[in-house]
Amino acid sequence: MKLTAEQKGVVVIAPTPFLDDGSIDVPSIDRLADFYVQAGTTGITVLGQLGEAPKLAFDEAASVVARYISKAQGLPVVVGVSAPGFAAMAALSKQVMDLGAAGVMIAPPNTLRTDDQIVNYYRQASRAIGEDIPFIIQDYPLTFSVQMTPGVIRRIVSENPACVMLKHEDWPGLEKISTLRGFERDGSMRHISIMCGNNGLFLDFEMSRGADGANTGYCFPDMLCDVVRLYGEGKRDAAHDLFDAHLPLIRYEQQPGVGLAVRKYVLMRRGLLSSAALRQPAAPLTAQTREEVDYLLARLAKHDRRAAVAP
Repeated sequence: MKLTAEQKGVVVIAPTPFLDDGSIDVPSIDRLADFYVQAGTTGITVLGQLGEAPKLAFDEAASVVARYISKAQGLPVVVGVSAPGFAAMAALSKQVMDLGAAGVMIAPPNTLRTDDQIVNYYRQASRAIGEDIPFIIQDYPLTFSVQMTPGVIRRIVSENPACVMLKHEDWPGLEKISTLRGFERDGSMRHISIMCGNNGLFLDFEMSRGADGANTGYCFPDMLCDVVRLYGEGKRDAAHDLFDAHLPLIRYEQQPGVGLAVRKYVLMRRGLLSSAALRQPAAPLTAQTREEVDYLLARLAKHDRRAAVAP
């Protein structure tokens, strides 16, 4: 199975589970994969921006990818392969595609300054990994400091047949989605899937602008699946009502620096991770932060019983 431009739904960003001693927690990978399938996600992204990929040795990264693929029950698995150089990117891309991955995600290095540099980078990256490997553009200027205009994205899509998806994480970015869909309507750009990140923070309006779904790792991906489904059924108010109940926790989890620790803590509270540990170097959650997250979960449980987790 290879990723296509018709991808929709929720392609969840999976964390890399660790035990308290820093070793990879394989049983938690299995629980997460089973949960993602049962929740109705349409794909899994491994070794994404919050998958702690830089903390993994090459063989560890391959083992995590292989385990998720083996447990995904046919869901497409996408792998983040961003690297400082094309040699490492190409080696990892070949290995994960041989393991059965559906495609790869590529983020731009923060050294790119001009539109031509950005377009040339993706042209060279596709050639380096193999033009038969579907790839996703990760557009996250708040982290990568690379600003891609809609025109630049159109050029990348036009010059690279293997580009099938945009992971949209610009902020503000609603007008960018509208502009890209406008390019498709006027025939100046072929159709690609647009899946949105930023922890789903703007998913309620991104869907109405033409996004195909979410590509993020919020600790309630089952809620994101419900929001996308409700939009597909034309139930806009119901989608917003459910989303609004989760918004305080989404906002809290989106904090730079502490967000992944919060996400893992909630996933542990939900019984999906054995430990909330991040691989070092990492700062553990403080007692006050845990108390605030517990408070948000208790308030959310009044509206969504999935948040009524055991202490």
